Amino acid sequence: MSEIELSESPSILDVYGRAVLSALPVVGASGDSLPDDTLVLRGLRVDPDNLAEYAKVCGLRFGDTLPLTYPFILTFPLVMKLMVSKGFPFAAIGSVHAENVIEQVRPISVTEPLDLRVHAENMREHRKGLLVDLVTVVNVGRETVWRQTSTFLHQQRTSLSDEPKPEPKTEEIPAVPTATLRVDQKTIDKYAAVSGDRNPIHVSSLGAKAFGFPKSIAHGMWTAAATLSLVEGRIPEKVTYSVRFGKPVLLPSSLSLYAQRDGDQDGKAGGWDLAVRHPKKQYPHLTATLR
Repeated sequence: MSEIELSESPSILDVYGRAVLSALPVVGASGDSLPDDTLVLRGLRVDPDNLAEYAKVCGLRFGDTLPLTYPFILTFPLVMKLMVSKGFPFAAIGSVHAENVIEQVRPISVTEPLDLRVHAENMREHRKGLLVDLVTVVNVGRETVWRQTSTFLHQQRTSLSDEPKPEPKTEEIPAVPTATLRVDQKTIDKYAAVSGDRNPIHVSSLGAKAFGFPKSIAHGMWTAAATLSLVEGRIPEKVTYSVRFGKPVLLPSSLSLYAQRDGDQDGKAGGWDLAVRHPKKQYPHLTATLR
């Protein structure tokens, strides 16, 4: 696997321009393999003002260390640059963020210079299409401090498409949510500005409708970050945050948030089971574990 050294974080406007072009049938790339490249950016410094705005829009604390999900937006321009490269098998815009796993080895100080590495791996078939993992590693010097696997789905027909739909799991949902949360377009516009993720499905009703959504939808990673506010201050320093995204959050929406301890009843062992659900229909927007 070859390394491509970047001198600065990619321009998100340029990347999105290429993403729009790649979504056009005539220009769009297609294939059955992944780019054999690792994008590398060294010495990235966190912008404290951007971090403060991120914490505010996600309902998280602003402190001396990065929120568990914040490195996602630092690495997002590199992920997008890889997904719009000629060797990537499908268009970035229109793909679905299906799952996200973050492994934090230790908290990251706001002042530490960060080295970022991004590559794609593990393309495989799914009943609904093709899945690809975008793997991001964050180092401080030679020490790996944070690792993420973002799984994206490109919806298309595959050899598994005719398989029967799995039976839904029976879940015991608490009668009363741990918290409720209201999200509207204004909130998501702020998150889009802070994160750089201005995908039209999030910031435009027309853009959302072009990709089959009745309204604009919230970013999955905004939902994942906002959910952590339930357990902030009780997250281990070394932790894995595994998220599975469900039905999209249409804007505006009210959300029911759930947090349950997994382990001893005294709360001294185990992690957390988290969920975000529709308050009336109870279907999941997000299910997650912290371990």
